[in-house]
Formats: sequence, C-alpha cells, structure tokens
Amino acid sequence: MAHSNSAKKRVRQNITARARNRWRLRNMRMAMKTFETAMETGTNDEATSAYRAVAAVIDRTTQAGVIHGNQASRRKSRLNTRLKAKVTA
Repeated sequence: MAHSNSAKKRVRQNITARARNRWRLRNMRMAMKTFETAMETGTNDEATSAYRAVAAVIDRTTQAGVIHGNQASRRKSRLNTRLKAKVTA
C-alpha cells in the first residue's frame, strides 16, 4: 500500500489511465467488429468506409500509446488485405 502522498497520487493516476486505455481498446475492438460485419453483410462501399473508420481508430489508439506502432500496422495490413480480397472477388 502506498504511504507517501506522491505514491497515493500515482496510484490514482494509474487507475484513471488504465480505465482510459481499456476504453480505447474496447473502442478499437468495437470498430473492428463493425468492419467484420460490413465485410460479411455489407457492400464494397460500406466495407471500404468501415475500413477507413477502423484505420482511424487504430491510429488514434497507437498515438495514445495503448498499442505499439508495429501492431497497428499489422492490424491495418491484415484488414486491408481482407478488404482487397472482397473488392476484387
């Protein structure tokens, strides 16, 4: 347990930051599920717009430091590959 005032404040800050990071991850995963739904049931235009939205969310999550830049690039690359396969098919 934290004893000094600065340690207690740091604990409070960590709790707030963890909640914010979990919200960002949840938001990113929801955007990815929206993209999955657009891929399965939507048209090519809907899937493309959903990809743009999820790519923006992934970039914001990366910029906040929640996920690593390489992970963001990998996720966007895989989603884009699936989108291209749908559009060309």
